[in-house]
Amino acid sequence: MKSRATLGWLTVLVLAAGALIAGGVWLSNTFKDALAPGLALGCTATVGGGDYSLALDQTENAALISTIATQRGMPARAASIALATAMQESRLRNIDYGDLDSVGLFQQRPSQDWGTVAQIMDPVYSTNAFYDVLAQVPNYVNLPINDAAQIVQRSGFPHAYAQHEPLSRAFASALTGQSPHALNCTLAPVTAVSPPEQLITAAQGAVGQVVASTSSSAAGDTVLLEVDEANGWRLAHWALAYANQLGISQINYAGYSWDRDAITDGHNVGWQASEDVSAGAVSILLPSTVPVPAG
Repeated sequence: MKSRATLGWLTVLVLAAGALIAGGVWLSNTFKDALAPGLALGCTATVGGGDYSLALDQTENAALISTIATQRGMPARAASIALATAMQESRLRNIDYGDLDSVGLFQQRPSQDWGTVAQIMDPVYSTNAFYDVLAQVPNYVNLPINDAAQIVQRSGFPHAYAQHEPLSRAFASALTGQSPHALNCTLAPVTAVSPPEQLITAAQGAVGQVVASTSSSAAGDTVLLEVDEANGWRLAHWALAYANQLGISQINYAGYSWDRDAITDGHNVGWQASEDVSAGAVSILLPSTVPVPAG
């Protein structure tokens, strides 16, 4: 499938994170207090007057699921359905265990023809497998999110997906670019920075081919990604969702700026109005220096 090949970079990003899963919890989250004392690590989608929060690893998986939906030409509603499903089935974590032989983000079963264990444990494969079935559900866009999810999953708890609808709709709206400057993440200080080439490759995998340029200064490498309005906030929010993995310290788009180091009371202050408009482009800063942890 073309979308699986196109999004192969997502699997690389997951592996490159260097995080181990134990009991469904990422190692980086387990030690978050030691790594970033006083910081409330995680991401929040603010949509329709509501605030909905996920851990960093959950947000990365939510971005993956939402990105694949848009790559396939599916609407934000499809992403909402998939996110509600993954929240119920795995808490948006790519776990290698579950009921009977269920594994992965969507707790798909090899014995039910979802694929092999290795395939299902690939988040890109499992997400596409979910969308393959959802796309065959008549009029799924107009069905309640819970009902559409249940038709795909055939769960023994047919009404369980409804409880995740508000959160899933908020994150889908932000991560598909429907809601401008709606996603905010509080991250620990940068400890490792990806090279600009890796960021560009990943960004092009997220939104398709974009014209990219890089400039260097004392602050670091600035990557400028030219993007149309339809994909602007989708790319900006994608970059924020993966800022922890890629070592991003600042993002600018459409008159707004997100600064990793802008912290108040343990929380990032979020997108702020900025004079750096960067019209028609998302500007991303990869810092030149990484602080050495004390001790």
